[in-house]
Amino acid sequence: QLQLVESGGGLVQPGGSLRLSCAASGFTLDYYAIGWFRQAPGKEREGVSCISSSGGSTNYADSVKGRFTISRDNAKNTVYLQMNSLKPEDTAVYYCAADFLRSSCTGDGYWGQGTQVTVSS
Repeated sequence: QLQLVESGGGLVQPGGSLRLSCAASGFTLDYYAIGWFRQAPGKEREGVSCISSSGGSTNYADSVKGRFTISRDNAKNTVYLQMNSLKPEDTAVYYCAADFLRSSCTGDGYWGQGTQVTVSS
C-alpha cells in the first residue's frame, strides 16, 4: 500500500529543536515534490515548506524562514524538516504530502497522518 508516515514530533521547550521525518513506503519519492503542512487547533491548515523532487528548490513560509530547513534523501525515501528555535506558535500537527507535481506543493497527492509538535515550557 502507498503510505507516508511522519515521525519525530513531541514536546519541546521554546528555543529547542526537533527533526521531523516523512518516510514513504509502497512508492518512491523521487518524482514528487514534498510539502510540510501544519494545522493548529482552531486554525486553518497552512503550508510550512516545500522541496522539489530533486531537492534543487525549496520554499518556506515567512513565519518559519530562517528557523526551519527542509531536505530530502531520496536514497532513504525520506524527507526531513529540521526545526530550530521553536516557538509556542509552532505547536501544531505536522503533515507531509507527496505532490503529483515535481516542483510545487499543491496538496494534490499522498498525505500522511501527521505528527504532533508541542512547544511549551
